[in-house]
Amino acid sequence: MKQFIKIVSLIILICVHISCSEKTAEKQRQPKLVKYQQIGLSITSNNISYSGVSQQNLVIDLSFRTNGTITKLNVKLGQQVKKGELLATLDNVTSRLSYEQALNNKNAAKSSYNTAKSSLDRARTLYEKGSTSLSDFEQAKNAFSTANQNYESSKRAIGIQQEQINYGYIYAPQDGVIAAVLSEINENIATGQSIATLNAGDLMEIKLGIPESNINRIHKNDKVDVVFSAIPNQTFKGFVSEIAPAVSAEASTYPVRITLNESISAIKSGMAASVRFQENNIKAIQKSLIVPPQAVGEDYSGKFVFLIVEKDSTFSIKKQTVSIGKLVQNGFEIHSGINTGDRIAVAGLQTLLDGQKVRLQ
Repeated sequence: MKQFIKIVSLIILICVHISCSEKTAEKQRQPKLVKYQQIGLSITSNNISYSGVSQQNLVIDLSFRTNGTITKLNVKLGQQVKKGELLATLDNVTSRLSYEQALNNKNAAKSSYNTAKSSLDRARTLYEKGSTSLSDFEQAKNAFSTANQNYESSKRAIGIQQEQINYGYIYAPQDGVIAAVLSEINENIATGQSIATLNAGDLMEIKLGIPESNINRIHKNDKVDVVFSAIPNQTFKGFVSEIAPAVSAEASTYPVRITLNESISAIKSGMAASVRFQENNIKAIQKSLIVPPQAVGEDYSGKFVFLIVEKDSTFSIKKQTVSIGKLVQNGFEIHSGINTGDRIAVAGLQTLLDGQKVRLQ
């Protein structure tokens, strides 16, 4: 009997110890701490902004129209050049040899022309005196006609070969600044190979790539504001000068060019720029429900947020499907799914579960 009492007492002590341990563990397990944001109406602008790169509105790649070796190269980075100034010379030996051959052909053709002309004059005189036949006279006329054609052709050939020699010289087509030097003296180059780049425009342009979702909101001559990270605290005015009708194969966006209203010496080619468009056909300012981009998740059922629901002074997670609009400066516009005043989780979405108890941070 005493043994039985000892066993029962031991079992009771063990149960009491386990119960106390579970209560202690339950006290130690706290709900997850969650960073949240209360949703309200935000003032949003219908301005849309895109990044681009500046360049001169007239950029010319300088190249020879024939091949050969560069013998003179009078270009340096940043060099100011005037229209008609000699910039580079090519030792186009092949064209020079062809020109000399054309001169020889012309001399030979001229000699044949003079001989045929003398023969025709003599045949005409003899024919008029009845000392030669009509066939001999016609033969002399045909020979002179052929010699004349060959002579004229040889003169044209000289002009063509002279042009080929001229292809070995590059003259500045416009006033401008050398923006890049791509070749060196004594370098052998191919026909059409660019040796330098000339910035010859009076104004600066910004090259942009506009996605298809916004291309129809942009029109030629639309006014824009342009800011450069390299020129702080200044905004420059411009307008849309070109809109491509087709998507660029390289970037899958529509190329658009912005031209600045005036020439500014501080703006250099290659500077990063941000271009802000102002839509004129709708109100510029409106109020919308905006949530941070990191608060929106996506799964097989679509876009969602994690609502934080309060009940009896405790907080829990509720997965809520939402319909989102466009991405604006502060985040996504929300069309439906949540309301003003709702609290949503804005961090650690991958660690949250529907119905999970949480604490607010």
